[in-house]
Amino acid sequence: MDMGPTLAVRLNAVALYAIAALLLVAFYWQFAYDELPCPLCLLQRVAFAALAVGPVLTVRYGPKPLHYGLVIVAALLGASVAGRQVLLHVMPGDEGFGSALLGYHFYTWAFIAFAAAIFAAGVMLMFNGQFAHADASAPGRFEAGAVWLVVALTLLNAFSAFAECGFSACPGNPVHYELFR
Repeated sequence: MDMGPTLAVRLNAVALYAIAALLLVAFYWQFAYDELPCPLCLLQRVAFAALAVGPVLTVRYGPKPLHYGLVIVAALLGASVAGRQVLLHVMPGDEGFGSALLGYHFYTWAFIAFAAAIFAAGVMLMFNGQFAHADASAPGRFEAGAVWLVVALTLLNAFSAFAECGFSACPGNPVHYELFR
């Protein structure tokens, strides 16, 4: 099976929507359940935003191996942060940080998502046909919508982190927004 650049761009847009969904769920949970993200959680959100850079570049400039390399590097960094947080709460009796979604804490879901991103980028790299005629073309509505959704959610998360931490280091166990005190 040969994957052309159009299908590759479409699949990268789907990846952007998946990243947007992850950021949106975390952002929703933050306000609906009044759970401010810890510093490691904020770093995982940064890693998800960094994970979006490769697909955004693919949507804008067409598929290139470099873009998938950026995804793998961002996912490895995110997985290391999420893995660190998982290991902090692996002891029996430790209830973990924050509430759970479908039995797993968000940092465990983040680790799974980063591992899935590494796998997906590796699979995409196996299809050379996408690189043959990967000329940049104007993204369609579906692709452009994915890019702008991720950009908007990244900006909202950045503002939220600034509101939470202010101009100083983020507290280890945040309970209020520093900017609104």
